[in-house]
Amino acid sequence: MKTINTRRNFMKSLMAVPIFASGISPISTTTDSVSEKFGYKLKTSLNVYSFNSLLREGKIDLFDVLDFCAKYNFDAIDPTGYYFPEYPKVPTNTYINQFKRKAFLLGLDISGTGVRNDFTATDPTERKADILMIKEWIKAAAKLGIPNIRIFAGKTEHKGFSRDEVFKWMAKDIKSCCKFGKEYGVIIAIQNHNDFIKTAVDVDRIFEMVDSEWLGLNLDIGSYRQYDPYKEIEQNIKYAVTWQIKENVWIDGKETPTNFSKLFKIIKNSDYRGYLPIETLGAGDPYKKIPLMLKKINEALQIV
Repeated sequence: MKTINTRRNFMKSLMAVPIFASGISPISTTTDSVSEKFGYKLKTSLNVYSFNSLLREGKIDLFDVLDFCAKYNFDAIDPTGYYFPEYPKVPTNTYINQFKRKAFLLGLDISGTGVRNDFTATDPTERKADILMIKEWIKAAAKLGIPNIRIFAGKTEHKGFSRDEVFKWMAKDIKSCCKFGKEYGVIIAIQNHNDFIKTAVDVDRIFEMVDSEWLGLNLDIGSYRQYDPYKEIEQNIKYAVTWQIKENVWIDGKETPTNFSKLFKIIKNSDYRGYLPIETLGAGDPYKKIPLMLKKINEALQIV
């Protein structure tokens, strides 16, 4: 690749900017990566999909989830775009500013957001519409102070086209989003979602083809389902800019409780610095499930 598409090297490039105006000497860039200089730093966030049913039914809204995150001392909230009013349209400036204000006063960062797109669609006009939608949400993310926006590969059946052909047009579409994201300082975080992208090799391939420092991975631990998920995570962790930490992973075709100690050892050994958004799925009351999961995660983080 012309550039190494990793979160570490992206951060390194930011550090290379001289700080002459402040009178401070430029930061040394002699180390191979930011992580080698600083090591890991992990912060908790809540992906609001955990409240999907209640949000969809209108029983709560994003402001209620902000209160919940503050109550349980999350470091951040990750509000998926679907739950903003009038999605897929972007929220109004008034709504954006109210949400930012409340998050700030509650001591919460806004660690990410996401949209629903499909770059496997065989009709170029459909993909173009998704690109335009993503660009509007990039602008909204910048207003919200959100550093990354999740996108999907897609899951349309591409009859008449090979996977190679889909990869080719998908890479082109993602490059367009990354170029726009660069203008607004927002990283495009593609999610491995067990759709078109199923394995660590698939992830490697799309990163090699897009070749942009403005592409990162929303690493979904529950969507590696063909091979050992922990090995797949180790293979792809160099791209991670955010996560979906879930209760379960898939091992030998079976949904299995996540070994958080094993997972966080991998993450810490990678020297990842950033947010770990958790997402609970399935039946059950999120008001009960999320605190229990957060407790397990905090305990595992202390042990490892």
